[in-house]
Amino acid sequence: MYNILLSGVGGQGTVLASKLIAAAALAKGLTVHTAETIGMAQRGGCVVSHVRIGENVNSPLIPKGTADVIIAFEPAEAVRVACYLKKGGVIITSSSAVKPVTDMFAKVPYNADEMLEYLKTKGIKTYVVDADEIVRTLGNAKSLNVALLGAATVNCDIGITKEDIANAVVNTAKAVFREQNLKALDMGADISKEL
Repeated sequence: MYNILLSGVGGQGTVLASKLIAAAALAKGLTVHTAETIGMAQRGGCVVSHVRIGENVNSPLIPKGTADVIIAFEPAEAVRVACYLKKGGVIITSSSAVKPVTDMFAKVPYNADEMLEYLKTKGIKTYVVDADEIVRTLGNAKSLNVALLGAATVNCDIGITKEDIANAVVNTAKAVFREQNLKALDMGADISKEL
């Protein structure tokens, strides 16, 4: 069984990324359960997607301390949901901070590097995808979600491969976004670095 938790800010494509994982797993004949907790996502709040692949799953929600992999769309989200990670689990995260709307009015400064340093001090195996490089190369941040999936498929055992995700992109993404998403998938796999 594979427990994959995805966490991001509304508008980053967290739900789409979880649907691509589920589609890739279903295409391989695997059993998949998914659930989203989207809260204030439409207003830029936090979005969490649970994906559980395998037999004997009694609930689509991942219990705390049991996620094999966390795919975080920004560093503070990685820290916020780290309690879901099992011992020896892996975090895949973007390097760039995206403050949720709920935090934009707070007078507390937020530094992505501090969040990454926190993960490092906790001894959590973490791979980082350079979001700025994705934007520079592809022209926008909309494919960061697929880049993070690319990083996850080459750095973790999640029951599906990069090729499985590529097939899911081809079969489910709108034609206008396919090429860019496939480039992002390859890029995420190539540029992810261990923290």
